[in-house]
Amino acid sequence: MAAVERVTVPIRVVLADDDPLVRMGLVMLLAADDGIEVVAEAGDGREALAAVAAHSPDLVLMDIRMPVMDGLAATERLRARPEPPEVIVLTTFDADDQIVRALRAGASGFLLKDTPPAEIVRAIHVVASGEALLSSAVTRRLIAHVADDETTIRRRDALVQVDLLTDRERDVAIALGQGMTNAEISRELYMSVATVKVHVSRAMAKLALNNRVQVALLVHDAGLA
Repeated sequence: MAAVERVTVPIRVVLADDDPLVRMGLVMLLAADDGIEVVAEAGDGREALAAVAAHSPDLVLMDIRMPVMDGLAATERLRARPEPPEVIVLTTFDADDQIVRALRAGASGFLLKDTPPAEIVRAIHVVASGEALLSSAVTRRLIAHVADDETTIRRRDALVQVDLLTDRERDVAIALGQGMTNAEISRELYMSVATVKVHVSRAMAKLALNNRVQVALLVHDAGLA
C-alpha cells in the first residue's frame, strides 16, 4: 500500500453524527493524532452546515442518517459552497444507493462505522492530501448498483463530457476511474506527480466537477473503466 502524504499542519475536522457516544469516541480517537484537530461537533446536517460556516474546516466526517437534515442533503449543500471542505460519509449500513448519491454530491469517500480506528485516521489523511478513498473494486460495485435505465442516459451524457478532455487528461481520468493514486498514475503514464495533479485539476475544471471521485464516477458512467 502506498504511503500517505501527510499534511504539515493539523487537519481541521468537523464531526457530524446524531449519536453523542459516537462523536465522543471519534473525538478521543482523533485527538490521539497530532495531525488532526476536531474543531466542532454537530448532531444533524443543519448543525453541520452551521459548524462549517463558523469554523471553515478542511474536512467533515458526516453520518448519513441524521434527523432534521440527513448527511446526504448536508453533503450536497456543503460541496456546493465556494472552497468547500472535503467530506467523508459515515454509515452503519453498506447501502449502495445512499453511498452513490453521497459520492455524486462530492464526498471523497465513505467509511463504515465499524472501520478499525487506525483506518479512520488514515482515511482522513488520505483525503486531506488530495487523494480519494475508493478502490476500483468498490467503485465498480457502486456503479453497477445504478438502475439500467439511468445507466444508458448517464453513459451518453458522460461520453459527451469526457470528449471535452485532451488525450492526456482523458488518460489520467481513466486512471482515476481505476482507483489509482497520483503516484501510481505517475508511474503508469510516465509523468511526474506534479504533472498528474495539473491534469487532474484541469480535468475537474473542464468537467465542472469538484473532486477526483466525481471524475472516477464519470469515467465509469462513460464505460471507460
